Amino acid sequence: MKTLFLDFDGVLHPEHCHESRHFCCLPVFEQVLRRTPDWDVVITSTWRLQAPLDDLRARFSTDVAHRFVGATAKFSQLESVPESLQAFEREAECNAWLRANDRVVFPWLAIDDRSWLYRPFNRSLFLVDGKTGITAASAEALVERLRSL
Repeated sequence: MKTLFLDFDGVLHPEHCHESRHFCCLPVFEQVLRRTPDWDVVITSTWRLQAPLDDLRARFSTDVAHRFVGATAKFSQLESVPESLQAFEREAECNAWLRANDRVVFPWLAIDDRSWLYRPFNRSLFLVDGKTGITAASAEALVERLRSL
């Protein structure tokens, strides 16, 4: 029960790109999923606040879409956020999802382009350059990281 938390903007396409480029990095990310079949995916992107999970899941190829098992709750809706996570919204959202789904003891990794949403030196964060989104090189590093957990 390994969990990969996924941001969209800055990961699946460059941050602040024109909508015609949305999901331009999707094929690269889907190859990561195909090479690491034991990981479930949870959406942390703000896109989860504007569209239901089924609509977001439909953006992905059918062979990987079934692995999208949920989306995190919005930070402002979380109850009992640990003091150590008060300043790190996205990590707190991931932590709450793990607790609610009995996965706290299992490996997890968040792929994001915004380090400040997580505690400094968080070993469960895989940082992507938001100017490019995930590239072939960063995808290879991500596969290695996922396989090591």
